[in-house]
Amino acid sequence: MSTGSVTPNKHSNVQPGEKEIARIVNRISFAGIAGNIVLSAFKLFAGSAGNSGAMLSDAVHSLSDVFSTFIALIGVRLSRHGADKEHPYGHERLECVASLILGGILLITGTGIGYAGIEKIFSGSRADLEVPGIIALAAAIVSILVKEGMFWYTRWCAVRINSSAFMADAWHHRSDAFSSIGSLVGIAGARLGFPILDPIASVIICLFILKVAFDILKDAVNKMTDSSCDEQFEEQLRQFILTQEGVLGVDVLRTRIFGTRVYVDVEIAADGSRTLNEVHDVAENVHDGLEAEFPALKHVMIHVNPYRGKQGVKK
Repeated sequence: MSTGSVTPNKHSNVQPGEKEIARIVNRISFAGIAGNIVLSAFKLFAGSAGNSGAMLSDAVHSLSDVFSTFIALIGVRLSRHGADKEHPYGHERLECVASLILGGILLITGTGIGYAGIEKIFSGSRADLEVPGIIALAAAIVSILVKEGMFWYTRWCAVRINSSAFMADAWHHRSDAFSSIGSLVGIAGARLGFPILDPIASVIICLFILKVAFDILKDAVNKMTDSSCDEQFEEQLRQFILTQEGVLGVDVLRTRIFGTRVYVDVEIAADGSRTLNEVHDVAENVHDGLEAEFPALKHVMIHVNPYRGKQGVKK
């Protein structure tokens, strides 16, 4: 299961302006916080009234979504601050820090849910396990529908503003939907005469949550360790550069992901007999063209080499 992390490409990175981004962030945050508070309260009531450990575990998971949305909101807002004396390259990596915290919350939540389920399974006589009430079953169905809707809305907004923190938050919603499916199966099975299925459902929920937590943490770590962009994106950059006037080849092309943005270092080949001013204009055109065509780029460094007919140059 992929967490659908935000990655740069030519077509999906035409981002809205800062004011529109702020409005989108506020909408996501309000929807996530308000929705999860109401849903958590309903699940806690349904789990307690319906004697369902799986639904109580599900309620704890939903409650953790409230904190995760707060963290995503703080991370995104801080990452939008411009460069300053202490941070000359900006604050984009603070989104990755937020994603790491979100992944950690999921990891702790999933482990706790799994431990509680295993403890119930091996605690004693299965005859002592209570059969969940119908209200717990209804709560599971409502949760699946609501959380799946929240996932798609948050995911769409995360792609729109190119936010890894809110993409992680979206998958937090999806993991809650999965956990509610586990609750539904466990509660339904328990009501059909197999009460052991309720705590088993909690363990299955734990596995789903841990998988999502791992994917979020892996994506955040990759973005904080200067990983390169994928080959498709680099090839798009290379082909664009080769179409620019005065460029005879691309000798070196390196990319590194910096938070949600990308740094590019390029060595282009140009006619060595041209003047310094002329080849400078070629490099400047490539630089400006790349930043205009690929909004995900934060910084582009162009170095010019004399053309020597190297392999892989423009024909």
